[in-house]
Amino acid sequence: MLYINDHLLDFDLTAALAQLSEQRREQALRYRFELGQRTCAAAYLLLCEALRKVYGIEEKPVFVYGEHGKPSIEGHPEIHFNLSHCREAAICCVSDRPVGVDVETVRPLRDGLMEYTMNDDEIAEIQKADHPALAFTRLWTMKEALLKLTGEGINNHLKEVLRRDDVVFDTTVGPDARYVYTVCRYHLV
Repeated sequence: MLYINDHLLDFDLTAALAQLSEQRREQALRYRFELGQRTCAAAYLLLCEALRKVYGIEEKPVFVYGEHGKPSIEGHPEIHFNLSHCREAAICCVSDRPVGVDVETVRPLRDGLMEYTMNDDEIAEIQKADHPALAFTRLWTMKEALLKLTGEGINNHLKEVLRRDDVVFDTTVGPDARYVYTVCRYHLV
């Protein structure tokens, strides 16, 4: 199940912070600016909503972290989830199998970043696109969602990370092409 909030200024931050676990509240308050605090809180509240609706869990989830920082819910190894947020939206995906999700704001394309993170085929795809910044953001969210699925996190192999056939991607462009999000899962066997 996918939950998204792209109205990040439409809630009372103080009230939202009071609804978070102590662990997540501390994490949200580490953000220097209010927007970061809002997006962090919003993603967690989406997870709480999903857990309540799908699993009937009312408790505030506490996270435990894997070797590379991938979170799981303490006491619920059967529930897989992933969170992401950017200045435009917060997103949560909950599943009964591993999942990765990434959401990114569409920003002006920076050639240096493109050359550092994309291989030659991906660069060609971006350059021939009608909206190169959107094409770059789509590919970036695919890479990050995959790395969050596997639990690897960002690494030095970004140019090659999409060269695998054991995963599927579902990419969506948000309203007015302000943001892009991708959900990544392993193929069902």
